[in-house]
Amino acid sequence: MTTDSENRQLPDRAPPFATAHGRGCLLSVRAQPGAKQNAITGIHQGMLKIAVTAPPEQGRANAAVIELLARRLGIAKSRIELVSGATHRHKKFLLDGVQPQQLHSLLP
Repeated sequence: MTTDSENRQLPDRAPPFATAHGRGCLLSVRAQPGAKQNAITGIHQGMLKIAVTAPPEQGRANAAVIELLARRLGIAKSRIELVSGATHRHKKFLLDGVQPQQLHSLLP
């Protein structure tokens, strides 16, 4: 027996902020640390814009972005790896085992 969620098909194309990778996909993020609340606020110049309350000190904002992504995608934080931009607003995250088409659920 199949459920409705199993019958739903993924969109044909990936969102502009996601690209395929051998282990899953790369997610381009524009981080906004020190915000009033943790939220995915939209798309900015082809990147997913994520606001977090954590300050941009000692990796706290990066950890908050990972936590928010893990919660929204329903995956373990250990499956999300920061691959570039540790000290910049523009970041790339590797989402292990996640297909780019699955990221439409991140859109606000």
